[in-house]
Amino acid sequence: MEGVWKERRGGGSIRLLVVWILMMVELECALGSLYRVGDIKGWSPNVNYTQWSSRQHIYVGDWIIFNFNKHLYNVLEVNKTSYETCNDKGFIYNITRGGRDVFQLTEAKPYYFLSSGGYCWQGMKLDLYVQDIPPSPSPDPALHKSNASPSTTVQKFIAGLLSIVFTWTLLSVNGDNGMDSISLNGEVGRWKVF
Repeated sequence: MEGVWKERRGGGSIRLLVVWILMMVELECALGSLYRVGDIKGWSPNVNYTQWSSRQHIYVGDWIIFNFNKHLYNVLEVNKTSYETCNDKGFIYNITRGGRDVFQLTEAKPYYFLSSGGYCWQGMKLDLYVQDIPPSPSPDPALHKSNASPSTTVQKFIAGLLSIVFTWTLLSVNGDNGMDSISLNGEVGRWKVF
């Protein structure tokens, strides 16, 4: 199956550029927002996480990040009863990995998190209601102008243009080495796809 798709030199650059542009558009649509729990205070005792969560509008697909000292604290997803009683036994999921832990919110439901070791009683608990993604507002046929502000549209255009120029330059400098064949075993030229 090796060498399923062969290109002539130079043709791969354009194809790669087109694929990259499509991926960037798809990523902008698919990726949710990232929220830092506790803002600059992070995940630590004596922070009002109820107040923090009340200011957030979090939707399915969004991500939350817990920043904390991994030697002192942890993050456990628990049920409502465990949240209310600060019970860390029988948790749903241990999010703790390294102190900068990211968790994707995949369902519209209430989520409950706490830190064990007595820290829950010091305020290290979070209840968060995740909402379904709101439907896009249907365009008003009477209005024929864009809802996006001109400055936002210009900023997105400039960012996209700079990304294209950067990628094109990168491809020109590398001479498209190693990108001439794609095989089904997961290797793209000399680059390994993960």
